[in-house]
Amino acid sequence: MKREIFVAVVAALTAAPASAETVVVTADRMVDVVAGTIVEEPVVVITDGRIAAVTGRNGGRPNIPEGAKRIDLPGKTILPGLIDMHVHLDTNPRYGGYTGFQFTDSFWAIQGVANARAMLKAGFTTVRNVGSENYADVGYKQAIEEGLMEGPRIVPAAHALGATGGHCDQTYLPPSYKAKGVAVGDGPQELRVKVREQRKYGAEVIKICATGGVFSRNTEPGQQQLSEEEMRAIVDEAHQWGLKVAAHAHGAAGIKAAIRAGIDTIEHASLVDDEGIRLAVARKQPVWFSMDIFNTDYTQAEGKKNGVLEDNLRKDREVAQIQRDNFRKAHAAGVKMVFGTDAGVVPHGTAAGQFRVMVEYGMTPLEAIRAATVNAAEALGRSKDVGAIAVGRYGDIVAVEGNPLQDVRVLTAVKAVIKGGALVAD
Repeated sequence: MKREIFVAVVAALTAAPASAETVVVTADRMVDVVAGTIVEEPVVVITDGRIAAVTGRNGGRPNIPEGAKRIDLPGKTILPGLIDMHVHLDTNPRYGGYTGFQFTDSFWAIQGVANARAMLKAGFTTVRNVGSENYADVGYKQAIEEGLMEGPRIVPAAHALGATGGHCDQTYLPPSYKAKGVAVGDGPQELRVKVREQRKYGAEVIKICATGGVFSRNTEPGQQQLSEEEMRAIVDEAHQWGLKVAAHAHGAAGIKAAIRAGIDTIEHASLVDDEGIRLAVARKQPVWFSMDIFNTDYTQAEGKKNGVLEDNLRKDREVAQIQRDNFRKAHAAGVKMVFGTDAGVVPHGTAAGQFRVMVEYGMTPLEAIRAATVNAAEALGRSKDVGAIAVGRYGDIVAVEGNPLQDVRVLTAVKAVIKGGALVAD
């Protein structure tokens, strides 16, 4: 019996590997986001989910295995799967203010399943979820990887870290409820522990609230709420574990403290001043701005109907145009930028509408697309996996009509989405 087991094990270990699954994608044009050019008649070969070869007209045809699956997209332009660096899959803009209290706790995680699907079908094959309740984003990531749920690749942050009474705390309930944010801490040591807790349960990036915010109660966007010492402790702890840190920071003082503390991405950056822009440009370790300059249109049009409190609408009005003007200023100064929409403040399926606004406020279409592809991949530390149609990266591709380098608005109506070589939306 022992000999029979040994023979079976050896046979299994030495057996020829299963044939690799190969998919070939063709289209009329491809946006090379690295070179900033259009490639005519591209052929992309994807083997076991990763790109094995990319060619175009006059580039020679790759060796395509017999029987490879074909995804032909005649008349279409393909580009890398898009990356949104700031989403909240377990929130929904339809329920603002106190209206969300009509639902049980598990409702929020469950309704997020549809939000994840909407992001994927809108062309976002990777998202960074910067804050969720009850580790919902970790659960979504696991369910998607197990094939139990449809959605993008997720970089989860789990619970966001913040100060007592700050933007990341529970600020809508009276003292009798004793409500407190799961990752709230005061002082460097408490916040170091919160970093470890989030990583322990699945966080792949740490989100902090350095300043007040628009949609919390009893906070103002310009208020700094974590000290620079506290932020340095968070960064030191996170980087020790190999995690990057994203800081919600509207106010100028909080933005500058976050940059000096070594934060990797500044979220919103609404009230950044000239000194903050200079600090961002000059810092040797790259710092990226993720500025959600699209969502205010939805908030002002639909917020009141959705139950958003007037105080929150007031803060949104006060910040909106300043943020857009500062986006233009920061971009012109050379600040590194990534694409982040705060989807969840707007319906998730509309996130690509931000490309138009980014172009209106100073970017070229190529720069806006790079913000959601190569730039975002670099900021994630995942340039070997996502962000370009290039050998070795995941076979994540979107197809559109027309030329997005001439009219970036075509990205709001993707015609096909391919994730890891599989057609997931057509």
